[in-house]
Amino acid sequence: MSGRRAIVVTGADLAPQALELLKDFEVLYAGKTPQEADLVALCRTHDPVAIIVRYGKVGAAVMDAAPSLRVISKHGSGTDTIDKDAAKARGIAVRAAVGANAAAVAEQALALLLAGAKSVVQLNARMHAGHWDKATHKSVELHGRTIGLVGLGAIGQRFARMCDAMGMQVIGFDPFAQDLPGFIRGVDLATIWRESDAISLHCPLTPENRDMVNARTLAACKRGVMLVNTARGGLIDETALLDAVRSGQVACAGLDSFAVEPMTAPHPFHGEPNIILSPHIGGVTGDAYVNMGVGAANNVLAVLAQPVAAAHV
Repeated sequence: MSGRRAIVVTGADLAPQALELLKDFEVLYAGKTPQEADLVALCRTHDPVAIIVRYGKVGAAVMDAAPSLRVISKHGSGTDTIDKDAAKARGIAVRAAVGANAAAVAEQALALLLAGAKSVVQLNARMHAGHWDKATHKSVELHGRTIGLVGLGAIGQRFARMCDAMGMQVIGFDPFAQDLPGFIRGVDLATIWRESDAISLHCPLTPENRDMVNARTLAACKRGVMLVNTARGGLIDETALLDAVRSGQVACAGLDSFAVEPMTAPHPFHGEPNIILSPHIGGVTGDAYVNMGVGAANNVLAVLAQPVAAAHV
């Protein structure tokens, strides 16, 4: 060992800008698909003061393998892969790079919404097969339609601005959001289901909202509603969604996250023409990669700069 304090990254790399911030530490990589046993072994060997979480989960066993661990820093905004209760019990701070990938994820949500409304995937396939469907195809015009957002953090509000710019009516639910801009009408969840022509999810996954999109809530929606999820797959009961798409209750779904990742193959969604899939890459752009790495590194440095007793606040 180099004698420098160690930082473990649950991934194969970090942006050079982030590494420059962490140049006084020994940065160790767990690889692209780290398992708990791998992380435990790495922590036992190097006793890191920080873990930067890109892939995989960090639970109590990993924390207990690193007695010097003071902070677990998410390379992104979602901390559901970190056992926050276990961290709190051990006095370990948990931080997220909030907003670092907001532009990237909001753009992916818009891409999925437009792809569904304009039948981009189906028409592309038909054109490549030599067809010309102008006389028979009608797309959905989003102008004047109501978009319901669940979650109004940095990503949700950025996406809301995009929808407002297209002339959509924006309603949103977020019990923690304050001082909403004038173009977002705050409503309850029942109103989201009832009034929305399209729904986009932008909230963290919690025990309380797991499977919030389910047979009951989908039945409460307008027939032909469009659904976009660039947040967490666990927000959706995938069996209920598939049934709703096949029945026409949901016209189309654009999904960037799934209950099990990587998505199992074969999967019930495979081959469904009205379900558009992307492999949880909403936040994966060159700019977001740098922003998330720098944000995660700065969070590590901020916690380590505090007295031990104050770091968990």
